[in-house]
Amino acid sequence: MTETPSTMLQLGTPAPGFSLPEPVSGKTVSLSDYQDKPVLVVFSCNHCPYVLHIIDSFADFANDARHRGLGVVMISANDVAGYPDDSPDKMAQLARLKGFEFPYLYDQSQKVADAYAAACTPDFFLFDADHSLVYRGQYDGSRPGNEAPVNGIDMKRAVDALLAGAAQSEEQIPSVGCNIKWRAGDRTIKD
Repeated sequence: MTETPSTMLQLGTPAPGFSLPEPVSGKTVSLSDYQDKPVLVVFSCNHCPYVLHIIDSFADFANDARHRGLGVVMISANDVAGYPDDSPDKMAQLARLKGFEFPYLYDQSQKVADAYAAACTPDFFLFDADHSLVYRGQYDGSRPGNEAPVNGIDMKRAVDALLAGAAQSEEQIPSVGCNIKWRAGDRTIKD
């Protein structure tokens, strides 16, 4: 298991647009559906041990944050030919199993992941109501195998500050996880 850090996209970067299918509902979800609303975009997948380590905590956090006015979108961009556990059918199963109240979208072309400079799963991008990047970093300091609690403290602080109209912490620690599984001929990195 190779540990890949997030790229830490420059703060203030505008959110790249997207329009992607949601396997659970069969509908298409777009960034424009969150116009004038802060939104958290998370690149994730089904099989990554870093994702599985935080998924229960994150699902609870994200469902609660939605009720507080935050848009939440999770996106899987992994190559399903090499990683069939990340297929749209399996994505829908995971979303139902974990009780996601937010869309889990499929980026088959991988163009959205590329536009966000997503590097790992999970990779978090928090945007204000103008869709300007205010936080990119870890959910918390917990990793598979370490003793740190899975509590989402870094993400909770960032979301609380955003919803309260307060300044973000200048200390933002990169997320780490498995690399995005790019299709052969794109950016293939296997682990």
